[in-house]
Amino acid sequence: MNYRHAFHAGNAADVMKHAVLAWLLDRLCGKDTPYFVLDTHAGIGRYDLDDQAAGRTGEALRGIRRVLAGNGAAALPDGAAPYLALLARLNDGTGIVRHYPGSPLITRMMMREQDRLVLAELHADDVQTLRGVFRGDGQVSVHHMDGWLSLKAHLPPKERRGLVVIDPPFEAPDEYERMVAALALAHRRWATGQYLLWYPVKDRAAVWRFHQMLEDTGIPKMLAAELCWSDDDRSDRLNGSGLILVNPPWKTQETLSALLPALQSGLAAGSGPVGCRWLRDENGKPA
Repeated sequence: MNYRHAFHAGNAADVMKHAVLAWLLDRLCGKDTPYFVLDTHAGIGRYDLDDQAAGRTGEALRGIRRVLAGNGAAALPDGAAPYLALLARLNDGTGIVRHYPGSPLITRMMMREQDRLVLAELHADDVQTLRGVFRGDGQVSVHHMDGWLSLKAHLPPKERRGLVVIDPPFEAPDEYERMVAALALAHRRWATGQYLLWYPVKDRAAVWRFHQMLEDTGIPKMLAAELCWSDDDRSDRLNGSGLILVNPPWKTQETLSALLPALQSGLAAGSGPVGCRWLRDENGKPA
């Protein structure tokens, strides 16, 4: 448990992941019925991009601050609108992003009074910070626990609709295998829920094996999306960001097909692979 996201907040991977998350939540808000969100590796919820940790790496400068430099937001398609609106609210409409939301705060800012959020975080210091962010909030519960175990503990929820966010630090060598097993377990318990899984693009062969393991689960309606800022000819660096979406809403592929290239352009992220494809279609057949 050495990973601390404060050093990486607002980076290119966050931009891609959080823009998609905000769009998914916006779609969930399109119906009046309540929804449930479980975030398995929650972090601290809110980040200061001007603090020492963020300044040490400068990743936000090459991430969200680069995307929004000048009038960069205007070049982004409609799919980015929920994400951009959240950033504006959190930073008082100044156009300068200092306060950056992690996935817990993005979710909370989009929830209605009938919705519910459960957060799991294993790091002892981070979970205390997270509790401070949501202290007194009756719609949010924070649990000091292993995120993988939270899937069994909190699924299925009482709500019929919702989203599970699985975003581990990828410190363990078997993280891909753990993610596949966790998704299979969670889907057995709550087959109608939406799932958003983040993974790093480093070793392309490892990503291919990961996708094959996911296909082998037989889970239907599974979409893979990637935004890369480097050609994946080296496995000793982070070349891009990937997402797996299960049970995504209507027009997700069309939305991401417009959003991801625009984000890549805004990040000045080179010409690495970008786009999305179905791993299994709605009938469970490999695409």
